[in-house]
Amino acid sequence: MGKVVSRSEIVSLVKELKKENKKIVFTNGCFDIIHIGHIRYLKESAKFADILIIGLNSDSSVKKLKGEKRPINPEMDRAELLSELSIVDYVVIFDETSPSVLIDEIKPDIYTKGADYTLETLPEREVVGKNNIEVKFIDFVLGKSTSNIIKKIEQKNN
Repeated sequence: MGKVVSRSEIVSLVKELKKENKKIVFTNGCFDIIHIGHIRYLKESAKFADILIIGLNSDSSVKKLKGEKRPINPEMDRAELLSELSIVDYVVIFDETSPSVLIDEIKPDIYTKGADYTLETLPEREVVGKNNIEVKFIDFVLGKSTSNIIKKIEQKNN
């Protein structure tokens, strides 16, 4: 089994890893065009983890969140790219626009989210509270985003 796993596989894996007292950290995102902001965010997330799991938005999910022109890269390319990072243990693709159901299935010890959120504004607040999941907020690298990269490419092409 590689690092890109199905939902049922990740649920089974997490149950086994928890029996070994491994600290499971979950984060999620589109990770459409990987940039330094993503890498630093994942490195910070990994500091809290024995096992780092990424929930990756599927292509249909990204379209709903970001618009018809996205994603730039297909989900399997994005998943494979993330799986090649040494700090990432598993990648699981999900179709919903929110990772709440997946979080409820996995029940990680810690959920990391960008620091543009607070506990009060966190969309996953209910599921992390219900499952007693610790939330760690991670600072973004200012000016580094896939949207900014796309804008820069569009400006150079005009």
